[in-house]
Amino acid sequence: MANLDKCHIIDLPKITDSRGNLTYIEAYRHIPFDIRRVYYLYDVPGGAERGGHAHKALHQLIVAISGSFDIHLDDGGRKKTIHLNRSYNGLYVCPMIWREIDNFSSGAVCMVIASDFYDEEDYYRDYGIFLDDAKRL
Repeated sequence: MANLDKCHIIDLPKITDSRGNLTYIEAYRHIPFDIRRVYYLYDVPGGAERGGHAHKALHQLIVAISGSFDIHLDDGGRKKTIHLNRSYNGLYVCPMIWREIDNFSSGAVCMVIASDFYDEEDYYRDYGIFLDDAKRL
């Protein structure tokens, strides 16, 4: 299975209540990894792009907590774009996927749940080097 095929939308639990909805995420129940880090992007200026990298070993779940944005995925052979706009859907992104995030709506909040702590050595920041390594897989 190509890496791009491993990336998919995960429907998260949605508890509906007249006082407001609740969604939760549990390691190994909803996502296939331990949760070691959570971060979020917000106040992204109009027209700005985020991402522009890949990870060697890190697994992630990306959720549009508020608003919407597009995620462009690339495994070195194929590409696809996913539009996230529901807080109860998450995009699972496996290792060795180049990602770029753009088209942020006003007030969008992008939450990322990661399988490990921050490690600069896990990043591909040069697309050419990523492509060379991806072709060897």
